[in-house]
Amino acid sequence: MYIATAEEMRRLDRMAIENLGIPGVVLMENAGLKVVEVISRVLGDLTGKKVTVMTGKGNNGGDGFVIARHLINQGAEVKTLLLANPEEISGDAKINLDILQKMGHKVYPAVNANSLNIVRVALVYTDLIVDAIYGTGFKGELSEHVGRVVEAVNESKKPVVAVDIPSGVEGDTGKVTGPCIRATHTVTFALPKLGNILQPGAEYGGELHTADISIPKLLVNALGLKCRLVTGDLVRSLIPGRNTGTHKGSCGRVAVIGGSEGLTGAAALAGMAALRAGAGLVTLGIPRGLNALMEIKLTEVMTNPLPDTGRKTLGPEALEPIRQMASGADVLAIGPGLSQDGSTVELVHNLLPQLSVPMVIDADALNALAKQPELIKQLKAPAVFTPHPGEMARLLGVSIPEIQNDRLKTAQAAAQDWKAVLVLKGAKTIVACPDGRTYINSTGNPGMATGGTGDVLTGVIAALIAQGLKPEEAAFAGVYIHGLAGDYLLGQLGMLGMVAGDLLNALPIVTREYAGK
Repeated sequence: MYIATAEEMRRLDRMAIENLGIPGVVLMENAGLKVVEVISRVLGDLTGKKVTVMTGKGNNGGDGFVIARHLINQGAEVKTLLLANPEEISGDAKINLDILQKMGHKVYPAVNANSLNIVRVALVYTDLIVDAIYGTGFKGELSEHVGRVVEAVNESKKPVVAVDIPSGVEGDTGKVTGPCIRATHTVTFALPKLGNILQPGAEYGGELHTADISIPKLLVNALGLKCRLVTGDLVRSLIPGRNTGTHKGSCGRVAVIGGSEGLTGAAALAGMAALRAGAGLVTLGIPRGLNALMEIKLTEVMTNPLPDTGRKTLGPEALEPIRQMASGADVLAIGPGLSQDGSTVELVHNLLPQLSVPMVIDADALNALAKQPELIKQLKAPAVFTPHPGEMARLLGVSIPEIQNDRLKTAQAAAQDWKAVLVLKGAKTIVACPDGRTYINSTGNPGMATGGTGDVLTGVIAALIAQGLKPEEAAFAGVYIHGLAGDYLLGQLGMLGMVAGDLLNALPIVTREYAGK
C-alpha cells in the first residue's frame, strides 16, 4: 500500500477532478459516507445517539458537514460546532454547509474563548465526537483557542473519530507540537498519509481505516509514489519456499562476523536468526579465544575460530580468513557483538572496502565506520546498513534528537548519499533505498525494545539475501517478519519480559503463511 504526502494527495484529487471529471463535491460526499460507516460500527444503531461534529474552514470541515447530514438522516442527534467564521467557508465545503443549514440544522460558531462553554456542554451530552477541524495540510501548532477545544475533547474521554488525520498532527511528518486530538479511530481517504503512519502521529490516530472514495487506482499508479507501507500482501510473494529438490546448499550460505568477550550473545542471536529465517548454512566467525564457548552454545550454527588480539576480540590478522569466509558465502553479516576495540575498528576499516559479497552491516561495524564515515562510499558490494538512532547519529555526526526529529528524510538522504539500503530501526522502522523508494514497517511493538532484537534482525535480513532476495527486498521483508514475530509473542507472552531469544522460535511460526511456493 502506498503512502502519500499532503501534496501528493492534493495532486491525486486534482487528477480525479480535472483528468477524469469526478466533481470534488462527489469525493467529499464519498469521504463523509465512509466516516459515517465507521461511526456506525462504533455506535451501532445511530437512532437517538448523540454525536458532536467539530468542523474547520477547509475541506476537512466540508467532510464534517457531510458527516453531520448523514448522521441526521440516520436518526442521530447531531450538534455541529464550527471553529471558524462562516464567511471563511468556500468551495465544496460551502456547498455542504449550505445544504446542512437548508435542512434546518443549526451550526454553532465556536471561534473564541466565550464559546468554550458551548463546547464543554456539548461534550458532556455526547456519545461520540467527530474531529473534522484540520486536515493533512496542517503544520505547526494549533491556535490557543483551538488548542483549548482539543484539550476539552481529550479530557471528555469520549470516543473520537478523526477525519483523515487527528487535528494537531502534521500530515507529512507525524510531528505533534502542543495539543492534539487523541482519536479512537481515524478514517483516511484513498491512501494513508505519512502523518497517519509515522510516530508520534500514529499514536494519536487510534485504529486507522483507509477508505476508498472512488479515486481510480490508475491515477494512484500514474502518480509515481515512492513510499509504501510494508504489509503482508507485499511480503507474501518474497519469502522463499522449498520444493522436493531443495538441499541445504541451495538455501543460502550466511557468514556472520561478530562476538567479543561479554558480547557473545549478539553474535549467537544473529547466527541462529539466519537459520530460523531459512538459511541453509550459517558460519559464525568468532575470536579464537571464544570458540570453545560458542561451540557449546551453538549446535546448528558452525563456528570458525579467527585470529584474535589476545583480548578475545578480532584484529587485522583476521582480515584474510574473513575474506575467505566471505568468498564462500552468499552474504556476510558483520557487527553483532564485535566490540569497539581499536584493533577491531582497524579490521573493519580495512576489510569492508575489499569485499564483493553483499553485506549486512550492523552494531559495532557501524560504530567503526562512524570513526571514518568516508569509507562508506568506498564499499564495492551491495550493503544494507541497520542502525538504531544512536548509531545513525554517530554515523552522521549529529545528535539523536536531530535524527528523531525527521526520521524519514534522514533515512532517505543517507540512503541516496551512501548508495546503499538503510534500515533506520525504531517504532515504524524505515527502509530507504538509493533510488528514493522508501518502505515503512507496519509490524512490531514496544515489547521488542530489549537487547539483542537488532541482532536477530541482522540475521533475518542476511538469510533472505542468501536465499535470493534483493537487498532492499530482504530489508523490508526482514523488518516485517521480525516485527511480526514480536507481535505473535505479544499475544503469547505479553509485552514485559519478552527477550530477543524468544523471537528465534517465533520466526518460523509467523513465516509459514508467507512462504512462497
